[in-house]
Amino acid sequence: MPELHELSAHALLAGYRSRAFSPVEVTQAVIAHIERWEPRLQATYLYRPEQALEQARASTARWQRGAPCGPLDGVPGTLKENIATAGDPMPSGTAASTAPLAALDAPPAARLREAGMVLVSKTTMPDYGMLSSGLSSFHRLARNPWDLTRTPGGSSAGAGAAAAAGYGPLHVGTDIGGSLRLPASWCGIFTLKPSLGRVPIDPPYMGRAAGPMTRSVSDAALMLHVLAQPDARDCMSLPAQTLDWAGVADTPVEHLKGLSIGLLLDAGCGLPVDPQVSAAVQAAARLLESAGARITPMRPFFTREMLDGLDHFWRMRSYLDLQALPPAQREKLLPFIRQWAESAAAFDGPHIFRAYAQTHATRVATVAASAPFDCVISPVAPNLPAPAEDPSPTNDPLRPLEHIAFTVPWNMSEQPAASINCGYSASGLPIGLQIAGRRFDDVGVMKVARAFEQLRGPQRPWPDAPAA
Repeated sequence: MPELHELSAHALLAGYRSRAFSPVEVTQAVIAHIERWEPRLQATYLYRPEQALEQARASTARWQRGAPCGPLDGVPGTLKENIATAGDPMPSGTAASTAPLAALDAPPAARLREAGMVLVSKTTMPDYGMLSSGLSSFHRLARNPWDLTRTPGGSSAGAGAAAAAGYGPLHVGTDIGGSLRLPASWCGIFTLKPSLGRVPIDPPYMGRAAGPMTRSVSDAALMLHVLAQPDARDCMSLPAQTLDWAGVADTPVEHLKGLSIGLLLDAGCGLPVDPQVSAAVQAAARLLESAGARITPMRPFFTREMLDGLDHFWRMRSYLDLQALPPAQREKLLPFIRQWAESAAAFDGPHIFRAYAQTHATRVATVAASAPFDCVISPVAPNLPAPAEDPSPTNDPLRPLEHIAFTVPWNMSEQPAASINCGYSASGLPIGLQIAGRRFDDVGVMKVARAFEQLRGPQRPWPDAPAA
């Protein structure tokens, strides 16, 4: 039998209903497990076990009365550091931050509290969320539980590591170019970057989304039932809509029959695809085809001009943010981030206008390329996880985005895109399959992912905490 900290959110809720165990017992088990892992993994920020136990005691009392406060009452989870929680600091991963304490819970935090989730900890991220690694000038270095010498990915670094290591079943990260999907891929978990506005976030920004990070598709659907509610603080928040999140868990493999699926193995630019990654994605395509899906190879649609445009626009945004900092604070930034941002100093107005225009060009190209299909599958990342200490897979601040050519187009097009494990490297590292769908078809993507989850067969055991 699985230990309490290993149980899914669905299993925990069933156990609470039957009184097989209580939220206090589960939270105690999760805390004990975190304390075995955390000296090596370093995924947490504002880890507060006593506050978590206080929440768990209140939840236990509600379950004893037969009156849970919401659909996640008593289930332990975490939030990424940049999702505001009232009264807490939010340094955005950098020692350069001068941000005041958060006045209010951000929408994801508010919805999860209302639903009764036990917040065990926040999770770490790199400086300003601008790295696909756990390297930070503020937080300790987060590591990958499958191989502690490797990065968990980023910028939702701590969340990806925590989910894979079993720090409770529910975790939330954010994504503006791959920051949910990259750590999900490299940590072997599931995530959905939802359609823009499906999960409100504060502050909102073009392409930025919050989403669940879990060990299973069904637990992510349970979270999305809670998270996907309008909030006026997000000016891009989608209107209220009744979606079949509950039906995701019951999706049969037969759901795949007759679906038209595009297969994208060449992003068009960026790092070359590792042969092990390509082989795993092609094997996934064959599985989908065996279940009745129609697989059609796609030509690349993302270009070097698009990738460089996004890079240069983001450099200038970050450069202006850095220039607003006092010099002493600016010096606290990671050198990699500082060098990347300061390289924009010579860009003139026409250059930045042309760079910004690539956001729309990417959107148009992505929507057009994916329109013939129910969904598109591809690698999440072309590469396996880099060394934990490296800020990026290239380790070059002037080539910082070479690994996000498969992920970032779906941010600009506002379309939902998931990552689900589809295999392992020769050294045992997970490999993620990206499933991207039409705009607003978040449930459709989740149902394809759930069908594939059953089709792919048993997975390797989750990594266990190293001996002290």
